[in-house]
Amino acid sequence: MMPAGALLASRRMARWVRGICLLLGGLVALAGLWLAGFAWFVQVAWTATAAPPPQADGIVALTGGSERVETALRLLAGDRARLLLISGVGGTTDFAALAHRAGVDPGLGERVTLGRNAASTRGNAVETAEWAHANAIRSVIVVTAAYHMPRALAELSRALPEATLHPVPVVPQALRQQGAGALRLLASEYTKWLAAEVGLSALASRSDAHPPAREEKHGG
Repeated sequence: MMPAGALLASRRMARWVRGICLLLGGLVALAGLWLAGFAWFVQVAWTATAAPPPQADGIVALTGGSERVETALRLLAGDRARLLLISGVGGTTDFAALAHRAGVDPGLGERVTLGRNAASTRGNAVETAEWAHANAIRSVIVVTAAYHMPRALAELSRALPEATLHPVPVVPQALRQQGAGALRLLASEYTKWLAAEVGLSALASRSDAHPPAREEKHGG
């Protein structure tokens, strides 16, 4: 018969092993869910297509690449909305340069607001909400990179719940290469999106500073 002390130690060891197995099993399950979701996210980011958006009150372009801004300006030139906010513009960027790059009439500047306060996706959402409230905007065409769109919509829906959002995703040139760098970018953005969905966007925002509206960068 096993001594009482040895029996107690054996039971403790069994509980410890069982706990470790449960922990490892949970981690494996979470990793599997993350990978399955990431596979969907990559597919969306690489194959996104934008149908012509419906008429809306306003357009917002979230900066991080010139393709986003140029797409938004062309939508404004086509009268898809009456006003445009370019959120997260660098301090030295002016509208004339943006209009020239997009090939649109500089006269559109009367309908464009250059938002210079946002330095993150969360900041973009706050800046957009302030602009929308000031201009009685109830429906917004959202222009940003396809990989950034899920998180942008999550933040905008939280900051501007009363507005109808119409996404127009852009697949940036940098992402079309589909190399290791693109996968790292997508993995980072996917993790930030998950954080935003569960209300932890403040954590994602710490590493979310994006560049001014020039060429598409691996950020935003």
